[in-house]
Amino acid sequence: MRRVNHTEIAIVGGGIIGLSLALELATNGRQVTILERESAASEASWAAAGMLADSDPENPAALQPLSRLSRSLWTSFRQQVEQLSGHAVPVRTRRTLQIAHHLPEGFTEASREEIDAVAPGLTAPCKSIFFLNEESINPRDLVAALPVAVRAAGVTLLEQTPVQSVRNHTEGVEIVTPDGNWLAGRIVYATGAWAGNLPGLPATPRKGQMIQAALDAPLDCVLRTPDIYIVPRGHGRFVIGATVEDAGFDKQVHENDIQALLRRAAALWPPVGNAAVVETWAGLRPGSPDLLPMLGPLEEERGEQRAWAAVGHYRNGILLAPGTARLLCEMLENRRPSIDPAPFRCDRFALSSVQSQCVPVQV
Repeated sequence: MRRVNHTEIAIVGGGIIGLSLALELATNGRQVTILERESAASEASWAAAGMLADSDPENPAALQPLSRLSRSLWTSFRQQVEQLSGHAVPVRTRRTLQIAHHLPEGFTEASREEIDAVAPGLTAPCKSIFFLNEESINPRDLVAALPVAVRAAGVTLLEQTPVQSVRNHTEGVEIVTPDGNWLAGRIVYATGAWAGNLPGLPATPRKGQMIQAALDAPLDCVLRTPDIYIVPRGHGRFVIGATVEDAGFDKQVHENDIQALLRRAAALWPPVGNAAVVETWAGLRPGSPDLLPMLGPLEEERGEQRAWAAVGHYRNGILLAPGTARLLCEMLENRRPSIDPAPFRCDRFALSSVQSQCVPVQV
């Protein structure tokens, strides 16, 4: 007979979202187990650029409350991770020079002198250029620290532990893995781009190819347009990205796409033309049809709400991790949420489908 382990809350998926939620729950005294099929934070978390882009004009307007909440928590989150893990997660940049088609309300156009002071030679004709007070980190610093931090907080983190099946049990949810069964009061799926196999969650992988380049040129802020970004990581290293592709779960890097990214980056900031490519990779962003996360119980109106999800963070998983963790923890504990979770309901696409099928009838 297989041994049955017990936990209060099981989280399936050990990326930054699952790890951050586990840390928040453990901090609140909950017993948490993470079941990760590979190594923790080895997919989109590791592949990300690391921009805390809460002010990005390309973000959906409905994302702003969660973005602002998360950004307000990021400093304390980073400090907690550093304290628990003993690993530094330094801030790499503190400003973004945004290039957009139009100047958003409330922002001031940067002068040529201001631009040249941070990115000499930047070229963006017929575009609005302005500064954003956004930080960036190197996600690989966070990937090294966060799994250590959650274990130090008392979370059971099981890597190389794929979930084979899940079924309802009289005492909660029974989870079957190759190494034994788990009985949890509730289960939270934080499976990123792989969440599309869950009923009612139209999650899809969105491939992004990226570059790390070495360049002896001064740049201490992020450069970002709707099509390309350049993110300094210190010590003469820069990340350039990224493609956005519907390519399933393919993570192959293509030289022609890498060269196209380099050309776009050099057209924006000519010193990139002298950069040496150090590393290339591809990651899979967890997308949703409306580019918003899917957060909360999988079935809003039924039963005891044992199954939950925290997926679909698309390009903003690093930014949104602490805010998602706070919001989900509040909802799981039946506390008043910090923001309205309605825009992120897991069943919103099913509701939209039903509403679109309704035909007005005169009586």
